[in-house]
Amino acid sequence: MNSFFAGTSILYFLGCLALGILYAWLLYRGNKNLDKKLQFALTAARIFAVTAIAWLLFAPLIKTLNYTLDKPVIIIGQDNSLSVGQIRPAGFNQKLYEQNLKALQDKLSDKYEVKTYSFGDSVSNGFDFKNQGKLTDASAFFQKIRDEYTNRNVGAVVLATDGIFNHGGNPLYNINQINAPVYSIALGDSVPKRDVLISNVNYNDIVYLDDDFTVEVQVQAFQSDKENTALTISKNGAKVGQQNITINGNSFLKTIPVKLHANKIGVQKYSVQLGTVPNEITTKNNSQTFYVEVIDGRQKVLLAAAAPHPDLGVLREAITLNKHYEAKLALADELNAIDPSKFDLIVLYQLPDVQNLSASFLQRVKTLKKPVWYILGAQSNVNAFNQLQNQVNLSSANGSIQEVYPAFANNFTSFKLSEENKKQVSTFDPLLMPFGRLTLNASASIIFNQRIGKVSTQQPLLFFTSENGLKAGYLMGEGLWRWKLSVAENETEQSSLNNLIANTVQYLSVKDDKRRFKVFASKSAFDENENIQFNATLYNESYQPVNQPEVSLQVKSDAGKIFNYVFSRTENAYQLDAGPMPAGNYSYLANTSLGGQKFSAAGSFYVNALIAEYQQTTANHQLLNTISKQSNGKLFMPADLLKIADEILKNENIKTISYEDRKYDDLINFKWLFAFIVALLSIEWFLRKRNGEL
Repeated sequence: MNSFFAGTSILYFLGCLALGILYAWLLYRGNKNLDKKLQFALTAARIFAVTAIAWLLFAPLIKTLNYTLDKPVIIIGQDNSLSVGQIRPAGFNQKLYEQNLKALQDKLSDKYEVKTYSFGDSVSNGFDFKNQGKLTDASAFFQKIRDEYTNRNVGAVVLATDGIFNHGGNPLYNINQINAPVYSIALGDSVPKRDVLISNVNYNDIVYLDDDFTVEVQVQAFQSDKENTALTISKNGAKVGQQNITINGNSFLKTIPVKLHANKIGVQKYSVQLGTVPNEITTKNNSQTFYVEVIDGRQKVLLAAAAPHPDLGVLREAITLNKHYEAKLALADELNAIDPSKFDLIVLYQLPDVQNLSASFLQRVKTLKKPVWYILGAQSNVNAFNQLQNQVNLSSANGSIQEVYPAFANNFTSFKLSEENKKQVSTFDPLLMPFGRLTLNASASIIFNQRIGKVSTQQPLLFFTSENGLKAGYLMGEGLWRWKLSVAENETEQSSLNNLIANTVQYLSVKDDKRRFKVFASKSAFDENENIQFNATLYNESYQPVNQPEVSLQVKSDAGKIFNYVFSRTENAYQLDAGPMPAGNYSYLANTSLGGQKFSAAGSFYVNALIAEYQQTTANHQLLNTISKQSNGKLFMPADLLKIADEILKNENIKTISYEDRKYDDLINFKWLFAFIVALLSIEWFLRKRNGEL
């Protein structure tokens, strides 16, 4: 196609040239007045002008070639982690090593483009020999090379590290992505040293009050055969347990379970300490601190009734199956002595009753903003029930009762019941409901409608309402004990009835967070190299988010040190980056004001100490050798690192690449060509005019 285009273009040009010659010949063929030399010059000018104008009509392309030379890029990565600085072989001279690495950079810079980086828990430009990185993430270093040097001529990578990588992926899987040889400098000491350490602690960071929980401590030891040590665990500085350990073998690993008890609410500090052995290379890995948040997840439920009833036993059993719920039964005279404000949910079983024995108790319940579950039955005082609450009205009640079966309402979404549970409930015996016409004064979330005989109605049987964020539940009939017997008769699991009761209790007892000022850390636990992030939201009286007022934050460490901050505003809320903080437990208090009203919010978080760099003290030179071999590179010891320059120089695959940039432009875009045509025609016109040819 290209040769056809070129040949066609030449024919077009020859045709334009012939047109120019013909035009000039016709114009000057019989002219006797002009000097021969002048006539020849004017003819040539006309030929050039006409040929150029005709040629421009075909819009020819002009090809331009530019060549760019791309020198090979040599990337040097220096491990800046704690392990490189703490564990060094005998005879290693840190100052000489730094000088040689910089000399290698200078030597390579004469012929190549050299880029230097330091990596640990992050990747930064340039060399950093302070060795303060609390983690080693070599995969992030290779990922940076891939991201920043894609389509570049990467000649080689020089990787100076001890082969200990404790964060991110294995760098062995990254080398194929950069397509360049890796020359490794083997830092650290690959000879195992005498050491006992806590290599890992597995624990749940949130537990419930009065629960037992297990912490798994992984103990490791090297070159310490026949030694004895002790594992001690402390809570807030007080020892709570100890186990003696006998080390058998020079490479020892054992996981020790430690059972603990959560007996205090709040963030609890635990320390695990391993006794030292003589001549350890380091004792910084003999201890580890972790934090566990103990929360009181138990919800207290009050079962209030005028008299005993088998339904109360069914309710109590289903509620207490969940260890995070506590059910208290109060009957008759006990109601006057109990404080309903101490409970998260109040179940009024057939209260108010026909004998009106609980009037004073119900009056106290009415003044509380607590969720209530009303269960009606034959002993319910329907008129008093209608006056106690304003969401439901049962009119035309004459004291009689009727049997009603449950029929599941398909549009119920407040919580989930399995299809098996729905099927089981549909087979339950009927409940006994006071006869009357049921009217709802508010929107309701209905679980079951009433089925009378075989006729399904739209009258609800079990449903929920909500008024100003306060939930209420209604079961319009008694006889849960019958449902329990139905489960037993059908030889099905008790879970269908228990799940229904448990889900109902959980839905009603969950509190909606209606605070106008909310401040929270992005998470409850941070590592000491992470930035502590806070978010805050402030609402006006219409519960619309606003962010005009200033929000201040005070963070206090468990050592008593105080840090003060001011939040930054986002579109409708607030945000704060407090930066990293030392390991420890922290509490915070935020303050603001709106419309003359002051608001505050408090919370806590903790920062875990990172000891990963001390949990492996033996350098992994074998991994470095594998990385170099698989990438067609080579492993060097620090004393020989200057030889890397010679290896790179003699590598024929590391060479400058020339890129050809081919560009096509329309000839019509060249402005000088128009000036040339105008100049030719102008000169021709002037000379013809001067010689009387016009």
